Amino acid sequence: MWYSRTMAHSRLLLCLSACTLFAGDTRPANQPAVKNRSPLVAAAFNPLPLTAVKPRGWLRRQLEIQARGQSGHLDEFWPSLTADSGWLGGTGESWERGPYFLDGLVPLAYLLDSVELKAKVLRWVNWTLENQRADGAIGPVKNTDWWPNFVELKVLAQYYEATGDARVLPLMQRYFAYMAKSIDERPLKEWAIYRWGDQVLTIAWLYNRTGDAFLLDLARKLSRQGYDWKGHFANFQYPGRVPKGEALLKTHVVNNAMAIKSSPVYYLFSADKTDRDALYQLLKVMDESHLMPNGVHGGDEHYAGRSPVQGTELCAVVEAMFSLELAASITGDAALGDRLEKMTFNALPAAFDTQMWAHQYDQQPNQVLVDIQRRDWTTNGPESNLFGLEPNFGCCTANFHQGWPKFAANLWMATADDGLAAIAYAPSEVTTFVRGGVRVTVTEETDYPFKERIELKVTPEKSATFPLMLRVPAWAGKAIIEVNGKAESGVRNGAFHRIERRWRNGDRITLRFPMDVRVTRWYNNSAAVERGPLVFSLRVGEEWRKLRDRGMTADWAVSPTSAWNYALVLGEDAFQVKEGTIGEFPFGAENAAVRISAKARKLPAWEMQNGSAAPPPQSPVATAEPVETVDLIPYGAAKLRITAFPVASR
Repeated sequence: MWYSRTMAHSRLLLCLSACTLFAGDTRPANQPAVKNRSPLVAAAFNPLPLTAVKPRGWLRRQLEIQARGQSGHLDEFWPSLTADSGWLGGTGESWERGPYFLDGLVPLAYLLDSVELKAKVLRWVNWTLENQRADGAIGPVKNTDWWPNFVELKVLAQYYEATGDARVLPLMQRYFAYMAKSIDERPLKEWAIYRWGDQVLTIAWLYNRTGDAFLLDLARKLSRQGYDWKGHFANFQYPGRVPKGEALLKTHVVNNAMAIKSSPVYYLFSADKTDRDALYQLLKVMDESHLMPNGVHGGDEHYAGRSPVQGTELCAVVEAMFSLELAASITGDAALGDRLEKMTFNALPAAFDTQMWAHQYDQQPNQVLVDIQRRDWTTNGPESNLFGLEPNFGCCTANFHQGWPKFAANLWMATADDGLAAIAYAPSEVTTFVRGGVRVTVTEETDYPFKERIELKVTPEKSATFPLMLRVPAWAGKAIIEVNGKAESGVRNGAFHRIERRWRNGDRITLRFPMDVRVTRWYNNSAAVERGPLVFSLRVGEEWRKLRDRGMTADWAVSPTSAWNYALVLGEDAFQVKEGTIGEFPFGAENAAVRISAKARKLPAWEMQNGSAAPPPQSPVATAEPVETVDLIPYGAAKLRITAFPVASR
């Protein structure tokens, strides 16, 4: 058995009984996707209810690893989540950590259909559902901040989608009525000002299910009280690393990751295309100023520039993933799926040990030493890149859980015309209703992102005509899509390919996305090696040293046992690819599923600086060292690594 055996037997039986109440076919998960209700703008794609998409293959194993690790046990030993939590009626931590934890635990529990994890979920959710106050307020009494409730309401929405628990919608209606009455006298403050988009998102979710008109006015009021992210990026004033004295909530990398969705979500209410298009201005200026080779924006903990020795906070990774999932649904833009995959398959697994018992607060694309010392972070402390329970600060300990489960849940979405769209690719199975109310299952068999072939099997309950929208990544030149062995015409990379036909039981689609090795250029003209959605890094030998035990886990330092200061030698036949099998740990360094051998020369002048590798020198660089063959593995598997390489001159 994967999870803790310490849970009281009576509590487990209580949960089993309660969960059974909501297991019938009336659950939202067994209903069509909910579309935006007028006057909200229609979205390009509509997210499917939680559990409509189920992980398979390596992706399910990854979620099982997460469940066996901290996500399945954190509430058993971490003081912020034990029985004294304010979100369980205790006197302990009563701000964001309980809701953060549930925001990932709910989808993890229901995607794995885990009896024990669902028991944990119900214990937390029941307290909120059973303790709403007379005025409509929820949560710990001593919490007077709107922000943690933003997260708890996202939790309740996911829980409702998975269970159909009839208590949820009335509670949310009473809560938002309370908020509407109180928001003028007690306006948004601090973090809530910058994260208002998360609350507007849940308001839209509830409005689509109830039609309560007052919710429209409340959403507009929150937008007015919230920070003007559209203006922030229209007149962007932070092209590089923020000095410590100028670090503000508007330069905080997690707030910026959450802001990716704010303008597109508000566009649903405003119908102002400048709100939708503000997303692209945000990505443009953030890419120019702060994009890293692993697909995320640098921020340790505030804007940090593009040097690969600066860090990125784990909370920023999982929040940006969720923002991209939502933005892709609203805009229907295939490029956002490319971004989502790059972030998910690289930056997310890189932040954890392979068994997901320890995580980093800050990860570096060029990371050659993990230990306690002051580095050139913008504001973070000396423990920030340890692997451990709560390095630097516990927000990521509570918040990281949403990354993999929400990605799995949003692989597929419903199209506006009652078809299906593949937003991202991984082994999965989606069951939903399409045009004409026909129930259909699409099974996706693949080793993507490690290999280029994807097989889809379409199984409608009866033959039906509906569209399938298949995202073709921008990097996949000469992509091939075949239906029952016949090649589709007009396939373009960087777009969705639409196939509308009468689908019959057993129809098969084969996608081949050629994964050529490509070199991209970064800070100081350094080079990164990419193949498909994966970024590859020099595998540096690792020596793990336990610093201290932390309940059921520990804090770890990692030292290099092999050379890291190499410059790539580019040219014909510079890279050789070797594909293998995906092991028990999909992003494990041992027996990595795909490896690339590369030519390189040592660069002795490239040394350590303030606890990190020095920023890569301007390429090309001169070195007289002999050519060697070095091993590159997926970025997410390499806990010590070089990703942005100097390039040796010829």
